[in-house]
Amino acid sequence: MSDKIIIGVTDCSKFDIYRNWVLSYNETVEVIQLGYKLNNFDEIKKCQGIVLTGGEDVHPRFYQHPEYYPFCYEDDIDESRDEFEFKVLAYTEANAIPVLGICRGIQVGNVFFGGTLIPDIPTWGKFDHAKMPDKSDRYHEISINPSSWLSGIVNTDKGLVNSNHHQSTDRTGKGLVASAISADGVVEAMERMHPEGKSFLLFVQWHPERLKDQQGPFSKNIHNAFINAIKLNINHR
Repeated sequence: MSDKIIIGVTDCSKFDIYRNWVLSYNETVEVIQLGYKLNNFDEIKKCQGIVLTGGEDVHPRFYQHPEYYPFCYEDDIDESRDEFEFKVLAYTEANAIPVLGICRGIQVGNVFFGGTLIPDIPTWGKFDHAKMPDKSDRYHEISINPSSWLSGIVNTDKGLVNSNHHQSTDRTGKGLVASAISADGVVEAMERMHPEGKSFLLFVQWHPERLKDQQGPFSKNIHNAFINAIKLNINHR
């Protein structure tokens, strides 16, 4: 049996950044790029963990709010990607595969579990969460629920994270719970409401793969917890 840990990372325009972050753990990790354009869903059978990456807006028809479509970025919607990633999540749930969702990952994940989205954060009256005028990531503070599973990973109740998005979760999906929020109430992380005996599932709104502080708890601790969950899963199979 190979000592390699194989992680599926969903295809996106910034795929290389996610892949390099996943590979930064050590030389025992291998990445498989998964995407409908690659027509390679069956490759998921080799994967021992999945990272859902950032990217396009989720089409509002998938959360029964087609009237929200005008609030989305019309040139930044990919229904085929939505459908592919719902299929990925159905597979990971059925086969107890650890999942880490990043940015769009929290949004597509929440919709998969029956939740809804805020299609445009500023229109919904929240502070700006989009990138800065110079295109760099905005940074803001988040608060972690001290009783959450995430709290045990990051070992802190607050911290600075980056922000570069205009959508967020609204009504929480079934079986999920918010574990971190920004000052204006935008959900920044979600986890299972009852994680006992279930596979690793963590959705974050920020971008751990490109935080300035790669050694900090909101990047390194999450990376390590994800990899360790995969190792534990492998050992119990």
